[in-house]
Formats: sequence, structure tokens, C-alpha cells
Amino acid sequence: MRPGIRLELVQHMRILTVFGTRPEAIKLAPFVLALKSDPGFESIVCVTAQHRQMLDQVLEIFALKPDHDLNVMRPNQNLTSLTASVLEGVGKVIDEVRPDWVVVQGDTTTAFAAALAAFYRKVRVAHVEAGLRSGNIFAPWPEETNRQLVGRLATLHFPPTAGAAENLRNEGVRESEILVTGNTVIDALQWVLAKIDRDGSLRDSISASLPQMDPSKRTILVTGHRRENFDGGLERICQGLRQLADRGDVEIIYPVHLNPNVQNTVKAVLGDHPAVRLIAPLDYTPFAALMRRSYLLITDSGGIQEEAPSLGKPVLVTRDTTERPEAVQSGTAKLVGTRAEDLVSAASQLLDDTDAYLRMARAHNPFGDGTASRQIADYIKIWRPAS
Repeated sequence: MRPGIRLELVQHMRILTVFGTRPEAIKLAPFVLALKSDPGFESIVCVTAQHRQMLDQVLEIFALKPDHDLNVMRPNQNLTSLTASVLEGVGKVIDEVRPDWVVVQGDTTTAFAAALAAFYRKVRVAHVEAGLRSGNIFAPWPEETNRQLVGRLATLHFPPTAGAAENLRNEGVRESEILVTGNTVIDALQWVLAKIDRDGSLRDSISASLPQMDPSKRTILVTGHRRENFDGGLERICQGLRQLADRGDVEIIYPVHLNPNVQNTVKAVLGDHPAVRLIAPLDYTPFAALMRRSYLLITDSGGIQEEAPSLGKPVLVTRDTTERPEAVQSGTAKLVGTRAEDLVSAASQLLDDTDAYLRMARAHNPFGDGTASRQIADYIKIWRPAS
């Protein structure tokens, strides 16, 4: 037993889990499933639908039916109006549900505003994927600040790694309020891949839904959506991708985020290249299958930095900093920024140097073993404030 914590089993604890985007849904779905399998919990799910279409895809995959759907998504919505909508909407749900805990994940506007709504009502907040820090409040923006603000409002913190836990300790969080769990995205990835492996009709459906690729060429899977890269960075990344596509020995698949800022830039630079497949955002199940089939991933996504090491896939991160330094330190990911020449150089090394590729592909995954959700549920159940 840890010093300073009293362990006490509580029956029928009411948990309100709030999420609004596809990444949050992926990372919290295994946690919600863990709650539903435990008679000690009453699980209530509220979605804000900050990302409507992409969120619904994940709900369907995991067969989750929200108890409350705020449907806050509006065209060209700014952060101020989004934050206000989530704050008010989640506040009303909390008033109705009267939960023992509000659980949020990561660094989204939904996570921050939901945590603030809980704080205003003196309801305890548990923060999944806590403690990540880039050291720059504008990168990623606004996510870095959102995550720090949730950290100030939370009672329990579930960092995925020892480094993230140390960040929390340095900010004054007590040891009894921290549990290192690994990342719940590994739980989700293992769940989905197991589903694919045991369901032949699902595999056939996935194959039919993906673009036909030349088997003689290696597949590079690309994603990119960070706001911090909208001011020229995304265009430079796309120029680098075009140069890679010119090699002739690779094909690039790019599921393009629905944000018009992303759509317009990507299509303008890459839309006419025969070795580039620009496709609509994928459901998580075919995306997981595509990650497993790919040779190399290029992304600004935090989740992919965590998932790819489980699949033995090197990741080039098109950012100047990352709040997941463990991926870089372990050798599974490399920061390449947004300069086209740097991206081309790093990717070419992995494509041309087998030893360099294998060093990254075989590096240790620092993000857990797929048991994070169960660990989080168990700790919430037994935790009590230190007397």
C-alpha cells in the first residue's frame, strides 16, 4: 500500500466519462468498456461531438451508445464559442447526473471545459493521459495549455509514462494522486486488431475499402492536422511528401482531415500526383489495419506516436517539439519539423538504409502493455483522500 492513501472498496460508484473527438473516443472507449464490465461502477457517457462524424465512427466500432450527446459542432466554430458550449452543456449534464467522478482524456477543448464544469460543481476529475508537457504553451496550440489546465483541476492523474509522472511531481501533485498506467490507446489498438484477426468478413471489408496499392512499392501512411502547422508548415510538409512520391518506389496514403485548412492545402500540393492517394478520414478499424500494413508513418498525431511502436513501425513526427519525448528517446519516433528537405532526408534514410529502419522498428515501445484502462478503473475504485 502506498503511504498517504487509504484503500477502501466503494460499491456502485457513478462515473461520468466525457469526450468529444475521435482520439479521445479511441482512448476512452476501452475505459468505458472496463467500467461496464465491473458491477462496482455505474457508467454514464457524455459526448460533446466536438468532431461529429469522426467521433460517430469510433462509437460504432466499440458499440458505445452515449447517454448524453451535446452535438456542439458548428461550421467554422472558434475556440471561444466551442469552449463556452462545452462548459455549459457538460455543466447541465453534471447537474442532472450528479456523478462521483468526471473522467476526461488528454488535451482537447472538451477535456478542459468538462474539467472546468466539474470543478465549478466540486466534482472530482480524473485525468487520463496526464502529465504530458512540450514546454511551449503554443506548441501544440491550444492543446498544451488545455492539458496543463486540466492538470490543475484534476484530483487523480493517470500519466502513461514515468516521465509524464515526473512532470506532475515537479508541479506539486502528490504521489497518491498519480498512477502510471501506460496509454489506453494501446488497449484500443490491441482490441481492434484482435477483432480484425478473428473476423474474416471484417478483413475482407477493410481490404475492399482501402485504395489498391502497388505491391512492389512501400506504403507511407501520412496524417496531419495540427493548428500549429497551418501557417505554412503544412504546405512545406506536403512539398516534402511530393518529393518522396517522386522517388518511384513508394506510394503515399494520406487520409485527409476534414478541416478546410487541411483539405485545401493538401489537395493543392498533392492532389495531382499519381503516387499519392488522398482519401477521406478512415474509421479506426481500417486505419489500424493500414498502420499494420504500412512501411513508415509520417504524422503530427500524438496517438500515432504511441500506437506505431506496438506495430514495429518507425514514425517521423512533423513537429518541432513533442509532449511525448519517450517516443524520441526510445528511438521509435524522430522529430523532423516542417521543412521539406528535413522530412525528405529523414524518410529517405529509412527507405534506403535497412539498418537505420530496423533500429527504429525494433525499439522498445514505452507506452504500455494494453492494461491501462483496467488499472485506471481499479484505482478510482479504491482511492480515498489521504486523512
